[in-house]
Amino acid sequence: MAMRKYYILFIFILSSSILFAELPLGEVPPKILLEGDFGGRLDGTKWSSEELVSGKITILFYVDPDESDLNNHVSEALKAKKFPLDKYSSVAVINMAATWLPNFALNMKLKSKQENYKNTVYVKDLQKTLVNRWGLTDDSSDVMVFGKEGEVLYSVDGKFSDSQVVEIINVVTENL
Repeated sequence: MAMRKYYILFIFILSSSILFAELPLGEVPPKILLEGDFGGRLDGTKWSSEELVSGKITILFYVDPDESDLNNHVSEALKAKKFPLDKYSSVAVINMAATWLPNFALNMKLKSKQENYKNTVYVKDLQKTLVNRWGLTDDSSDVMVFGKEGEVLYSVDGKFSDSQVVEIINVVTENL
């Protein structure tokens, strides 16, 4: 019986590490290029993760459309801080392959989001490229802060707690 308890604990720990795929802090993740059949910006042009090396602090939201409201409180808290746009930017990458919703419906929703967050670059990931190349969690909401040289300063998978909202704001503020 005791052995079974340890086996269940081991499986839980293993599955937890798979469920929460946060990027390693201090590292620059491998380059990703989204264009053509792999995705790109809403206007159809390509997007490269090299744009994260911008001399600015960049927040990247990687979102399953079915979880699009999960971390709205984070977006709103960051927006309310009115960080200077010459030192701060944001990118929302939508995991288009993680939902049953048709692309035309998602495109309409994304255009609406773009109107609300005018300074955010919206990008479509049509083939789960960030899941496959960066190991991000599929069917979830990942939020990352990248430093001025593209290194990961903060990374959370899933719904943010109130304390994590404070943490991400502090990370951005301290690194501007």
